[in-house]
Amino acid sequence: MRDGQAGLEAIRSFIKARNTYDVLPVSFRLIVLDTALLVKKALAILMQNNIVSAPLWDSSKSKFAGLLSASDFLNVIQYYYQNTSYPQAVSEIESFRLDGLRDVEKRIGASSPETLSVNPMKSLYKACQMMSKTHARRIPLIDYDDETGKETVLSVLTQYRILKFIALNCKETRMLGGTLKELGIGRYHDLATATMETPVHDVIQQLVRREIAALPIVDTEGHVLNVYEAVDALALIRAGDYHDLELSVAEAIARRSEWGTEFAGVHTCTEHDTLAAIFETIRRQRLHRLIVVSEGEGEEGGVLIGIVTLSDIMSYIMGAQGGGEKDKERKEGEGGKS
Repeated sequence: MRDGQAGLEAIRSFIKARNTYDVLPVSFRLIVLDTALLVKKALAILMQNNIVSAPLWDSSKSKFAGLLSASDFLNVIQYYYQNTSYPQAVSEIESFRLDGLRDVEKRIGASSPETLSVNPMKSLYKACQMMSKTHARRIPLIDYDDETGKETVLSVLTQYRILKFIALNCKETRMLGGTLKELGIGRYHDLATATMETPVHDVIQQLVRREIAALPIVDTEGHVLNVYEAVDALALIRAGDYHDLELSVAEAIARRSEWGTEFAGVHTCTEHDTLAAIFETIRRQRLHRLIVVSEGEGEEGGVLIGIVTLSDIMSYIMGAQGGGEKDKERKEGEGGKS
């Protein structure tokens, strides 16, 4: 375990010596959405570009207005499903704008769009601290002009991009030989799940209530069959299929190709996998979470045990700084904002 602690200290020293700008690739695409944009058009833009979030810009104030994410769209679905008829929902959402999201979220008691941001010249360590404390999966980089006082959105930094940057450039990740079980990384109690027969709306309710990005789909014995993600629900809005919220998860998953939803697959691991091995996986593959399953052959293997999110890994690397009681509460669920 001494090697593991030395590895952690080396990683922390590494990110303290870099600023957030260092993590950005040589070339990248940035999409910023005006708050006056229609929700339906905003969603079409996100889906066409295979992204699930974008910075918001208030052109009337020339100011950064927060980060639009899949959670905001789920809130819209929840609100219309609970408060209007299908014809009325279709009619109203055609004229619904992004600047109206806060009203919807207040009515259903959900969190407002995140306004967390960091200056690109701040240390990467500072950005990681902010993300670990708030459990945000991404944070916009906002530059400020000292002379004009105006803001400029430069990019959006994600947990995955940070962890991959560490995996690619910090060889000390190989020293993290402790297993997920030994290190206590992940969530293993009161996990949110669904079955293939669960109605999509019930899944959306769980995603909204727990503020999570995905739900493992299991059979009656607990074997992991698939994962239903927030992006799957976004395809419903884009297609205008609000009445399809009563579809079963099995039917919705079968229509992924029809809706044009990209699915990276189910990434699994066991509680005996080391953190070094997890970093190696992050280095090679794009992922947002790992489903922890039982070992063994036949019926013994593949049973859901827990979930490890990138938030869990980030919190461990940062020593769960700033987590406190909120950290304990989120350990009871899958956690991590979408």
